[in-house]
Amino acid sequence: MNTDGKLYMGRIYDPATAKTTTDPLLYDPDDLTTHGVVVGMTGSGKTGLCIDLLEEAALNNIPALMIDPKGDITNALLHFPDLAPGDFQPWVNADEARRDGKTVEQAAQDTADLWRNGLASWDIGPERLQALKDSVRFSIYTPGSDAGLPISILATLEAPDIPWASNQEMLREKISGTVTALLGLIGLKDIDPVRSREHILLANIFEHAWSQGKDLDLGELIMQTQAPPFEKLGVFPINRFFPEKDRFELAMMLNNMLASPAFQAWIEGEPLNIQRLLYDENGRSRHTIFYIAHLNEAERMFFVTLLYSAVETWMRSQAGSTTLRALVYFDEIFGYLPPVGNPPSKEPMLRMLKQARAFGVGMVLATQNPVDVDYKALSNAGTWFIGKLATEQDKARLLDGLASAVPGGLDTRAYDKMISSLGKRVFLLRNVHEKQPALFQTRWAMNYLAGPVTRNQIPALNALVGAGINNQQSTINNQQLTAAPQSPVASPQSLVSSPQSLEPEGPELPGTTTRPAVPSNIGEYFLPNNLTVGEAVNEYGRSLPSDASAIGLLYRPVLLAQAHIRYMQRKYALDHETKVATLVHEPDKRGNVRWEDYETEAMDPRKLDRRATPDARFAALEEPLSQAKAIRAMNTDFVDWLYRSAEVTIKTNNTLKVYAGPDISEEKFQEMCEDVAEEKAQVDIKKVETQYKKKLAAVNKKITREKRELAEDEEEFKRRKQEEAVKHAETIFGLFTGRKRSVSSSLSKRRMTAQAKADIEESQDAIAEFEREIEALKEELEDTVTEVEDKWEEIINDVTEISVSPYKKDIDPEIFGVAWFPYHLVQSGDRIDELPGFGTA
Repeated sequence: MNTDGKLYMGRIYDPATAKTTTDPLLYDPDDLTTHGVVVGMTGSGKTGLCIDLLEEAALNNIPALMIDPKGDITNALLHFPDLAPGDFQPWVNADEARRDGKTVEQAAQDTADLWRNGLASWDIGPERLQALKDSVRFSIYTPGSDAGLPISILATLEAPDIPWASNQEMLREKISGTVTALLGLIGLKDIDPVRSREHILLANIFEHAWSQGKDLDLGELIMQTQAPPFEKLGVFPINRFFPEKDRFELAMMLNNMLASPAFQAWIEGEPLNIQRLLYDENGRSRHTIFYIAHLNEAERMFFVTLLYSAVETWMRSQAGSTTLRALVYFDEIFGYLPPVGNPPSKEPMLRMLKQARAFGVGMVLATQNPVDVDYKALSNAGTWFIGKLATEQDKARLLDGLASAVPGGLDTRAYDKMISSLGKRVFLLRNVHEKQPALFQTRWAMNYLAGPVTRNQIPALNALVGAGINNQQSTINNQQLTAAPQSPVASPQSLVSSPQSLEPEGPELPGTTTRPAVPSNIGEYFLPNNLTVGEAVNEYGRSLPSDASAIGLLYRPVLLAQAHIRYMQRKYALDHETKVATLVHEPDKRGNVRWEDYETEAMDPRKLDRRATPDARFAALEEPLSQAKAIRAMNTDFVDWLYRSAEVTIKTNNTLKVYAGPDISEEKFQEMCEDVAEEKAQVDIKKVETQYKKKLAAVNKKITREKRELAEDEEEFKRRKQEEAVKHAETIFGLFTGRKRSVSSSLSKRRMTAQAKADIEESQDAIAEFEREIEALKEELEDTVTEVEDKWEEIINDVTEISVSPYKKDIDPEIFGVAWFPYHLVQSGDRIDELPGFGTA
């Protein structure tokens, strides 16, 4: 049969006679660039029509991707050119044969006869059956299962092989779809890309990686969820926008999915690479069926969203085309393109309905639920295949939808009449590329329509067409894309991708490019890379081969603990502050640390780096540093250790009440004691001097009195001497004159003179004694002052040292947590050395 490149869908149906004419219904495949919709109830022949469409696409070498949620489309692999009963027998329903009173062999014979006669009645000969078998490469993939060919979703997380700068809008749409699908798979509902902080965070992680040409995998995505590679989202710090504790919960949800044994089937197998799913390694077109009947609702939505996003990305990497390049067929869109709501699948499907035409990619969407589809979205469809509907409500909803979707309106009454007249396998074709609608009956399917296939039957179906034989080699070479050959269908032409940076060949670098997430509410610090390679060699006494070269930086996790300690003792006037720091490399897994073995110089928190050096690698975070509980226990132990062992020594002079902390030198403390002792000695000396002044004053007073008495005695003596002289003169004169004088009177005068002289001598002796007493007092004063000075000199040297421990409340662990210690990676031949890149000097 020569169809001149058209699709032979059946024959024109005459509603007047209710019979099929001999005129074939030929459909131009390029009309599918404006997409197609197939609507029909169960039993309407919808599946047969869709199988016919896919058969014709295969015969015309048009590659196709097919989503099969019920198992009907897998019948596309049941083509038997010989029409031998033995070919049909494995697929005949044994229970149905038994109900009909037949053996399986008889049922197989009858089925073979039925198919032979049916095909002949539609002018389909063995050569066309053989052409179908030889046309394209058929395969059935089972996402999340190994029943069919396994498909890995990890490729959807890899950076697309197209330039970011010129494809930002499209790639952001792909990111949005991928993130929405992932979040849906872990159970999040009603995800709004603009309002959902989970979506915003993951989308930014993807964009950060993809914009730099870096791939992601689920493991790195989980780690970056806990420790994002950026500090802000919008204007808010990341920890305010999405607190660390909440990010950890999201990471745990993703990790639970990754850790689930059931999820392993999602990440094994051939990558979800659209180019390779449309064309094999030899450039042969493929018809790839994705059987998803075994998946739950969330898993189906996840895969459908990823698939459409992947197709969209691939599509945009192709040159424009006005001819049909590839088909994407969905056997039941119920729930994936609803009129209300926004499931993850809806956005990529809408975009493809609007934009795929320009790239020659046609979408065919089928449903038996015309009530629950978005007719506004389907207004982009240029072809409608309408079959028998179950209810008047279905018909009314379809007509309303068509009327709103068709430009210029729709003759609703005429369409109502035509749809009402439809019987089994009779369809109304409305094609915007044709002037009038057409009624036709679908042709006999060349493939055996065995009905829905179960998952257990998938391996046999793949074996029937040899699917999987060449897939191992395809998987091995999955990073290489083979361009499709020239054919009647326009060949895909990929855009030139931006250059990707490749790691140099050599030994495997330690660590990963993603920083492991530090446990929630645990401090994280970055020690500065303050040593060059040369400085590190000198600092740590290392030597390097002459051919050594620095190839990067590796951060290894260490435990950094630093406490601010205040020593307060009012009794000793002590207010002293100090810091104690420890840097623990590879702490014991049980968290037992001998802190005194790891003491290091205290660090200024302001001089720690705020972030890691760009493009650095990170070693794994292992126990106990990966466990928040263990780190908190070590924090408590660190404080307890300081409480037990931390102390300062103070110098004390209790007599002087002079105290000095550890920051006071010996010389300074000596000066302090001397100053206080000098003051106290002066006080004592002043007291002594006061006492002796009183004594001296008393003696001086006596001397004054004696001197006064001496003066009086001398005056008296002088007067007595004069009186005695006068009396003596009178006596002599009496001798010469003959006057008689009393002898007793003269004697009395001499005695009184002698007494006066004696009084003088007595006073002189008393004064001399008093003066000697003054000298003695002065000497005694000097001796007493010397004793005072000696006493305080001795007290100055009465120094003791006392150890003072801090109160627990005065121990503040200002830095405690995981610190990333930088190491220079230095390569020499096949060897990689690590040199510390941080020094405390």
